[in-house]
Amino acid sequence: MNVIDVLGVPASPYTRKMLALMRYRQIPYRAIWGSHMDLPKGLPPPKVKLIPTIYLNTAAGKEALVDSTPIIDLLEDLYKDRAVRPSDEVLRFLDLLIEDYADEWLTKAMFHYRWNFTQDAKNAAPLIAYGQNPQFDSASARAMADTFAQRQISRLSLVGSNKVTAPVIEGSFQRLIGILDRSIERQGFILGTQPASADFAIFGQLTQLGIIDPTSAQLLVKASPRLRAWLDRMEDLSGHISSGWIKREMVTTHVGELLNEVGRTYAPFLIANAQAFAEGKTELETTIDDQQWIQPVFPYQVKCLQSLQLEKQKMTKDGQEALKEVLAGTGCEVLLCWK
Repeated sequence: MNVIDVLGVPASPYTRKMLALMRYRQIPYRAIWGSHMDLPKGLPPPKVKLIPTIYLNTAAGKEALVDSTPIIDLLEDLYKDRAVRPSDEVLRFLDLLIEDYADEWLTKAMFHYRWNFTQDAKNAAPLIAYGQNPQFDSASARAMADTFAQRQISRLSLVGSNKVTAPVIEGSFQRLIGILDRSIERQGFILGTQPASADFAIFGQLTQLGIIDPTSAQLLVKASPRLRAWLDRMEDLSGHISSGWIKREMVTTHVGELLNEVGRTYAPFLIANAQAFAEGKTELETTIDDQQWIQPVFPYQVKCLQSLQLEKQKMTKDGQEALKEVLAGTGCEVLLCWK
């Protein structure tokens, strides 16, 4: 049996995203808890040392991959059962857009709540240390936790968390809780009665925000016990009986509120970031949700915008027209035409 190795840690939202997705898809895997510092024999380091690292078996040996979205696409090609990408091209685009929103915008909330608040940082740091090796002696774990916490706190501004942006991040996260609560009540998942990659991306971030980090976890469980329970179920959907995706004509009813949130926050950020990058700036300043937003330019998120535009170009003319109609008025339509 071809078993995929997954190197990761429990405090990584992307590790949790990929493991839950593979459990749902019933893809055989082996979870290897730890970091690149002590790779098991036979596992090569990736070119960019990010967690999780997914090791696929190839004719040339183990291939190390680190970017979750293209890995999911590759798994869709390798394994046909229980797909997480909708076959309808409009729904597929929406799935990629919402997955990207979770990976690149919701993670700002994850980073903000974990490292901006003292009690959360004190909670997370030792969990991360012992998550790599629960046999660390107390002194070593404490030193590792302190070093890691200082490093992450110093990087808050890089992901966009600062005194100026904090109200935008916190408001966005708290609105999302309500949006997801209503979505789950209607149909169980974002795009239907079966999970898409977008569900697993949101789940990954919320395993941290809703379970590990005390400030955000208290907000989530108080506002939505339903969403908190959904996180526990999402952990292992290997026995979920897939049903179906929503019809295009039902997108506004079931996904419109979430698309409006993406268009309210993430879409203007992506455009402002790409514009600043094109102008050779190192810092972007824009308005998001009628509030000031300042942060360093993030080159990787320029690629995110380009990937979404490339996905639109792959669509049929009829599909592009249908997508344009779905996104009209949500704020997300700007993502389709920015150059």
